[in-house]
Amino acid sequence: MTDKAFKSGFVSLIGRPNVGKSTLMNKLIGQKIAITSNKPQTTRNKIQTVYTDDGCQIVFLDTPGIHKAKNKLGEFMVNAAESTIREVDVILWLVEPSTFIGAGEKHIIEKLKKAKIPVILVINKMDTVNKEDLPKFIEAYSALFDFDEIIPVSALRGKNTHDIIDSIRKYLPYGPKYYDDDTITDQPMKQIVAEIIREKSLHALQEEIPHGIAVVIDRMKTRDKGITDIDATIICEKDSHKGIIIGKQGAMLKKIGSTARYEIEHLIEGKANLQLWVKVKKDWRDSDFLLKNFGYEDKE
Repeated sequence: MTDKAFKSGFVSLIGRPNVGKSTLMNKLIGQKIAITSNKPQTTRNKIQTVYTDDGCQIVFLDTPGIHKAKNKLGEFMVNAAESTIREVDVILWLVEPSTFIGAGEKHIIEKLKKAKIPVILVINKMDTVNKEDLPKFIEAYSALFDFDEIIPVSALRGKNTHDIIDSIRKYLPYGPKYYDDDTITDQPMKQIVAEIIREKSLHALQEEIPHGIAVVIDRMKTRDKGITDIDATIICEKDSHKGIIIGKQGAMLKKIGSTARYEIEHLIEGKANLQLWVKVKKDWRDSDFLLKNFGYEDKE
């Protein structure tokens, strides 16, 4: 029997690469689950996180940025993002504050028109523009689609993000709790650890390398003394990239390892012994077999 006092449902965060979807989701959940960086296409899988309070439970799907795919990994990412439009109760569409609406945004609008479910437009990064310009941004987007609500926010600064939860709540159906109150994500710990290592690599490495790396956890085991041994491999596409990732006398790899270990220890609330290796797998982003091996698999 449905509880008429409790609402629950699924909400997809969609948008172009680098509009701040992961930053917003982390802010709404209250802790970091999705990795963030200033490089586009950071999120590669649909990351499921859960917000629960006394009156509702919202299951968020943070999706990869919708972009023009250049390889099989890109196709996987776009399919992962676009498929959630058909699976959810509410859509949050994140955009940057601008009156220019390009082909990418128009492509998303066409998908939304077919979805026939509530769509909330979130204009992010409002801390980067004059507030007086907000009516122009709203007018530009409203001319192309009839949004149920439009909310200006700064996900980075946490400004107006609480309004998003209140708005979503209005459009959710009455329903059950899908997860326990203390559940934050359905991601396995290994996957979160791999993503943390990939994030630290993104922050540290040169512009041309990050898109071509994946991280695989080879072993993760906790010893009696509460120390977790983690063996991880950073996969890259070129021999020249391997040299850059390792760095002079291993300096770059040590930097990635130390910054990742700090965050992993905070996550697992214990000590971590992190060992990193680097392997070259040429053109792995275009290999069905390797994509599946590295966790980029459509499980539907």
